[in-house]
Amino acid sequence: MTATSVEKHVNGHPVERGFDAVGLAEAEAIRTRAAAEADALRIEAEAKAEAERIKAAEEAEKQRIANEKQRMRLEKDQADHAAYLARKAAEAAKADAEKEKAEQAAKEEAEREAQRQAEQERSEALWKWGARGIYIVGLIIAAPVQFLAFWDEKRPFLVAAPALLEGLALVLACGAAWAVAHRRDVLPYRIGIMAGAAIAATINLWHGLTDPEIGLNAGLIGAIASLGGPIVLMAYEHGIAQKADGIPSFRERRAVARAKAEADAAREKARREKQAADARAAAEKAATQARAEEEQRRRDEDRKASHRDVWDVADAMRAARGSQYVTEQIWAEAWYRVTGCKTVGITPEIEAKSRAAQTRMKAATDVPIIGDFSLVESQKGPRAKKDPDAPDGRRNNGGTPPVRRPGQTAPIHPIARAQARLEQKKD
Repeated sequence: MTATSVEKHVNGHPVERGFDAVGLAEAEAIRTRAAAEADALRIEAEAKAEAERIKAAEEAEKQRIANEKQRMRLEKDQADHAAYLARKAAEAAKADAEKEKAEQAAKEEAEREAQRQAEQERSEALWKWGARGIYIVGLIIAAPVQFLAFWDEKRPFLVAAPALLEGLALVLACGAAWAVAHRRDVLPYRIGIMAGAAIAATINLWHGLTDPEIGLNAGLIGAIASLGGPIVLMAYEHGIAQKADGIPSFRERRAVARAKAEADAAREKARREKQAADARAAAEKAATQARAEEEQRRRDEDRKASHRDVWDVADAMRAARGSQYVTEQIWAEAWYRVTGCKTVGITPEIEAKSRAAQTRMKAATDVPIIGDFSLVESQKGPRAKKDPDAPDGRRNNGGTPPVRRPGQTAPIHPIARAQARLEQKKD
């Protein structure tokens, strides 16, 4: 076995020593341990790096998901906002359309109302002047017939008769128009119009039958003209009067009937509800009535048992008046009739005892005080006579007593008189 030298330096000086196997083993162990530790650190570092990479990937995925959710939420909010704006725009458009529709409907209704008003005015004007025109035409036809009928050379004044007969209906027609305008009774004027028209028509027809110069045709057409004009004018005034009086038309009456039917249905529903409420109220009233009858029965039995004489009178008064029960008023009157006392429950015996007790109490409270504190000692009885030799107690009058006149001396008090009588009785 050969020795191997190894040169080393210690503190800068070379040192020679022999081969050391233990040292080599330790060095190898140290190297191996260092390599293992390095590998462990490397593996740990790689594991940590891998964990960090995985964690970073997870965080990135989470952030991506969060961003996606936020994007989706934003898109949803944008969609909701867009839908809200669209809904508001639709509502505004609908409101504008409804407003425009309402305005259009109001405008159309106003136009229709204006058209109806214009049509009414036009038709009323046509009816008015048509009625007056027919009246004038009838007057033109009927007047000559009457002039021919009444013409007489010996009595020329009769030529005014046609003016009277035809003018009578005309003037009364004007009076009927005045009555309608002033909301007065138009019936007398209508009666007068028809009477005048009938007289004129009768005259025209009679002269048409009897006078060959007039003829039946002229008399008949004159009679029709005398009646037709006033009748047409009266019909016109009748319509104006109905409008002025507010008499509804057939269409208005039909609308009123429809509204009445609806109101009747509502009233029927309310009636059924009211019947249910009335049934409950009737049950409560029946219970109250039963309690009242029971109380009345108890009261009658007590009165009949305790005051039979008064009860007989009260029952007779009840029967005479047709009352079902003996009321408090009947009982009070019967009590007064029997006992003479207006206060129910008080009899003459109770009243006498009460007054006697009141008299005793009054005598006890009003009796005068006897003794040192009495104020009526000087008036209780005859005074003691004065000694003739005693000096006169009167002063400043020379010993002459003044003249006493009636009414100057105060009278004795009634209590003092009563007290004096009591003391005299005791003596």
